[in-house]
Amino acid sequence: MYSKKNVDYIVVGFGIAGVSFCNQLELQNKTFVVFDEGVGSTSKSGGIFNPTILKRFTAAWNASEFYPFAVQFYLSLSAKLKINIFQDTSILRILHSPEEQNNWTVASGKQSLQEYLVTDPVSNTNVNILAPFGLGKVVGSAKIHKDKLLQVYREFLVSYGNLKSENFEYSTLKIEADHVEYKDIVAKKIVFCEGPKVLLNPFFPKDAIIPNKGEFLIIHAPELKLEMLLKGPVYIIPLGDDLYKAGATYNRDDFSENTTSKAREQILSKVERMIKCSFEVVGQTAGVRPTTRDRKPLLGNNIDSPQVTFFNGLGTHGLLMAPFLSKVLYDYLEKGTPIPQQMDIKRVY
Repeated sequence: MYSKKNVDYIVVGFGIAGVSFCNQLELQNKTFVVFDEGVGSTSKSGGIFNPTILKRFTAAWNASEFYPFAVQFYLSLSAKLKINIFQDTSILRILHSPEEQNNWTVASGKQSLQEYLVTDPVSNTNVNILAPFGLGKVVGSAKIHKDKLLQVYREFLVSYGNLKSENFEYSTLKIEADHVEYKDIVAKKIVFCEGPKVLLNPFFPKDAIIPNKGEFLIIHAPELKLEMLLKGPVYIIPLGDDLYKAGATYNRDDFSENTTSKAREQILSKVERMIKCSFEVVGQTAGVRPTTRDRKPLLGNNIDSPQVTFFNGLGTHGLLMAPFLSKVLYDYLEKGTPIPQQMDIKRVY
């Protein structure tokens, strides 16, 4: 007789939200199956782990809670998967005027920023960086090797039979009073961690996500010799072998993942204001960020079906927020701990 597989959770999507929630399930000895096609917004991101917002010299929202939890998450996951995911690296923020120099010094004295911002601007010692007013230095930041993380964790799940590399068919999902069924799988709950793909999900509240397309250029700049992350009008991110990722753009009108000449020109003009050495464009990528109107995440149940849960709306700080949010969501689902109002998906219903 045909038998069904019983698990605690079905997880749909395996970007940083899916990774974080699956890791939480593993820590709690919960059984689960993941459905994922292998391409999402995390894989297209810059991989920057930054507890600050450098446009305004402020701390990222809720950074005091997100930051220590996330650091421990990446270090623990590195040990578990036997790979280096978390690469400590400072960010150098180009200061554009004496006023910005002063604003940096003032900001570094604030309690929320003291552990991240070096107080005094540092002199520019790289002749190929255009920074006549010096550089602000962010410590505690890092580059997350997200491609390696996604690849190795996927292989880890495959080895235990926990991953199905296939598209999820919403029409096949059956929602019962105390469980869900999908093909040959029965689960207590299903958690959708789909990023911008959630726009296709019929169970998700309409218009709760506002897609935000971002594009990066890959440039080859042998003379630049940049080791840290550089932030000006865009980020310039060292990739090794004199390659750098430069971007990103922001576009709320085009939700495709096609690269555009307009974004290329925008990024080029900004890179040329940051560095003065020659460089060559060798690639271009595009992805869509899952942002919300109030720039806060969306955690919790479908209003009509408590077995259907969402973990979304991570925007541009997903790598910082996801580890802590995964615990918030798990504690809600398993212990009944209320989700803080600013994170609760109920606010959009």
